[in-house]
Amino acid sequence: MKSLAQRRRHPLAAVALILLALLITGTVYAAASSANTAQASQSRESYTAEDVDNGEKLFLANCASCHGMGAKGSPSGPSLVGVGAASVDFQVGTGRMPMAMQGPQAQKKPAQFDEEQTRQLAAYVASLGSGPAVPSEEQVDTADGDAAKGGEVFRVNCAMCHNAAAAGGALTRGKFAPALEGVSEKHIYEAMVTGPQNMPVFNDSNISPEEKKNLITFLKTIETQGSPGGADLGSLGPVSEGLFAWVAGLGIIIAFTIWLTSRSS
Repeated sequence: MKSLAQRRRHPLAAVALILLALLITGTVYAAASSANTAQASQSRESYTAEDVDNGEKLFLANCASCHGMGAKGSPSGPSLVGVGAASVDFQVGTGRMPMAMQGPQAQKKPAQFDEEQTRQLAAYVASLGSGPAVPSEEQVDTADGDAAKGGEVFRVNCAMCHNAAAAGGALTRGKFAPALEGVSEKHIYEAMVTGPQNMPVFNDSNISPEEKKNLITFLKTIETQGSPGGADLGSLGPVSEGLFAWVAGLGIIIAFTIWLTSRSS
């Protein structure tokens, strides 16, 4: 015990302790960074040098005017270095990019590029830096998803913007959360991991891959079920329902009043 106490009082003991702490911290950080890089690089493993070259040509011809040479950004568009293949696949695959005109946010429209060209653009941007990968078929397969659990995740994280029925909703300054009906499973997953427009990023630390699959299962379930309760009135909740009840009820009262007066005369 005396020997141990003497070593603790050694003038270099504090330095050794700090060095040991730094070594442990560096090792843990390196391991975590390697895991994230490996996960982000999954999409690049299937890309060839030809894909990257063709993607660069497409980028220079169609995207560089806004996003700059080398996708480093410009006053007209942000840098794409590090956004990952998933971001490109979502934005280009849904037709949001290239934008038809400047506005509060990019709107969905028919895609300008086919699947192969979109893949090549994603390959080029993915080669510029690590970022979220395009999800695999297994990640978006809803066959073994749990719609009930997915509904809980959706209501906690998404319903305040997209509406409880995923019908979309208005945001500030002319922006909006789009309706999710008809959106593919892949694009829903990519939106969660990339956070397009005003949407926050839901990485695996916020919503696990299993929860993402359950959420997608929930959206596809309510999409196929339709509105079992009758007319959904835009799925806008008590506002549209109250307006309908007021207009219909008032109309019936007016019609009944006219009928009574006509009878009395």
